[in-house]
Amino acid sequence: MKNILLGVTGSIAAYKGADLASILTAQGYRVDVIMTKGASAFITPLTLQALSKNRVYTDVFQEEDPSEIKHISLAKKADLLLVAPASADVIGKMANGLADDMLTAAVLAVRGIPRCVAPAMNTRMYENPIVQENLEKLRRHGFEIIPPKEAVLACGEVGRGALADVGTIVKKVKEFLREDGGIS
Repeated sequence: MKNILLGVTGSIAAYKGADLASILTAQGYRVDVIMTKGASAFITPLTLQALSKNRVYTDVFQEEDPSEIKHISLAKKADLLLVAPASADVIGKMANGLADDMLTAAVLAVRGIPRCVAPAMNTRMYENPIVQENLEKLRRHGFEIIPPKEAVLACGEVGRGALADVGTIVKKVKEFLREDGGIS
């Protein structure tokens, strides 16, 4: 069984992180979820726990087992890292090596596996040169960026920034894990 480390960040698209956890779990993957504080403002850890059938991690300082450092052990057992949705804040932290929460600490600990980031934010934020520089920096460091789509955004504007379709993200995951695409 392949292990996917799914990071869900603070975005209106956080509910699609629940869809991803549900679909990937149903397709036989083990999905370990890390949520940022911002993500927890949109959906609850309990939702992702029920859908992934695994504990959801939210706090880098809440270590339940003193014999293991959880953000390190999650990174070690992962076959793929997927951050979806990825907010501008978390993209900036990842691009600059910051690790002030459970997700960004785990991202820094991941080695030798595919790392996928699916941005989701307002068009004005997505097109900001700083965000684009951070995405380019992630690309240079081996991250695969799953581009957002153009859609009606939460603010009512139409533009690029909506999280890529869940089916597209699942297909990319399967490609990186060298499995055939498509959602069952």
